[in-house]
Amino acid sequence: MKTTLPEIVAVSSIRGWRLATIGRGLAAFALVAASAGCILTKDLPDPALDLPEGYKAARLTRAQDAPPTLDWWRGFRSAELTTLMEEAQTVNLDIAAATARFIQADAQARITGAALLPSLSGAGSETYSRTSGSSASGLTNGGREVVNYSSSLSASYELDFWGKNRDAAQAAEETSVANRFDRDVVALTTLTSVATAYFQVLASQDRLRTAQSNIASAQRILNAIKERLKAGTGTDLDVAQQESVLANQRALVPPLRQTLDQNINALATLVSRPPESVHVDGGTLNQIAIPKVTAGLPSELLTQRPDIRRQEAQLASATANVGNARAQFFPSIQLTGQGGYQSSALSSLFQPHAAFFSLVGGLTQPIFDGGKILGNFELTKAKQDELLQTYRKTVVQSFADVDNALMSIRQTTIRLRLQRDVLAASRRAFQLSEQQLRAGTADIVTVLNTQLTLFQAEDSLSQAQLARLLAIVSLYQALGGGWEPRMEKPVDAL
Repeated sequence: MKTTLPEIVAVSSIRGWRLATIGRGLAAFALVAASAGCILTKDLPDPALDLPEGYKAARLTRAQDAPPTLDWWRGFRSAELTTLMEEAQTVNLDIAAATARFIQADAQARITGAALLPSLSGAGSETYSRTSGSSASGLTNGGREVVNYSSSLSASYELDFWGKNRDAAQAAEETSVANRFDRDVVALTTLTSVATAYFQVLASQDRLRTAQSNIASAQRILNAIKERLKAGTGTDLDVAQQESVLANQRALVPPLRQTLDQNINALATLVSRPPESVHVDGGTLNQIAIPKVTAGLPSELLTQRPDIRRQEAQLASATANVGNARAQFFPSIQLTGQGGYQSSALSSLFQPHAAFFSLVGGLTQPIFDGGKILGNFELTKAKQDELLQTYRKTVVQSFADVDNALMSIRQTTIRLRLQRDVLAASRRAFQLSEQQLRAGTADIVTVLNTQLTLFQAEDSLSQAQLARLLAIVSLYQALGGGWEPRMEKPVDAL
């Protein structure tokens, strides 16, 4: 179904949700801009969004699951992760740079908005002059000295009859809003990166423990095979094959340690500390809780994802710039005035007879500029269209992101359950083959196969656990991070 942004709000209301923050979206922008008279209605773009009724993979969630809270990372119930998240919000350099950018945008908005107000300046002077004592005929007359004092105020103001300055100020304000949402995008990316790196640290620690355990198991099997060789029931080939298994398990340890160190270093960068000062106790993925999250409705996503809100603000700014570019075709009206006092005696400077003033009104109409104004108008229109298409793509991509995350959670959950079954069967097969090996009744090929299968199943389990946690983190990121608590509708409004 094709719908415009004002209809999005209506659809959301019918579904029972109050979109409290949609006011900064394009719907509110269109209403405010049109009522203020700053922007022509034909300048307002129609996003023509096709909102789905729900997410394709939404059957994964249950009605009792809650939307993500503002501190969504606490749902994993890891005190160490919470500490890292809180530290990253405070000291992360990317977030600090994004904060500085929106402070710059605020200042630029104030600078641009200053054109809506008159400019006023004051001046005071004392002038001393002396004429020459020689005349043109060569006679000397003693010269003359003159002292003048003056004090004045001057003011200028441009009548914003066509809304040029108002549109420019509004464009700057919307750019400032966009920079605030850009800061939120950076913060969300930083937090999800912290969670991702932390879970990868835990997975690396689990896999290292598994590798050490597998090395011990392989060494134990090697010792048993050597005992069979001494007893005359084994061969050198059996020993060589098992030594190869043991060597392969040992060779897996260095890359796992490298991955662990790299992820700890990534955490150090995210919390703006040197790697040497970051110590991650970690533990195991088995201690991480699995939060339950619902994706809500697609229309809610438009008010929660900071990248969508950023694109809305940028599109609103571009629309205001179109109005500003159109107003440049019309005359500009400038009023200037000056008034003050001027006297040759300081004591009489502020007497009524020393007062002076001047008022000037000017009108400037562009006639021929080589197509500069027209080119600027077409440029701003093209930029507006570019941002409109980017906004549409961001919205469409956001729906796909949520669906991908939901499907990823669904499939990784199934994979994890099946992998646990694989591990249980592999462990039992290895235990039986080891018992038969010690009893002297096992085929060495069977022992080799069962232990390799077990080693692979144990490592795959850790990777499956990590994949499910990363899928949950990707869902939080797709939903725009934490959501404001829902406001219940008052009883008297029902």
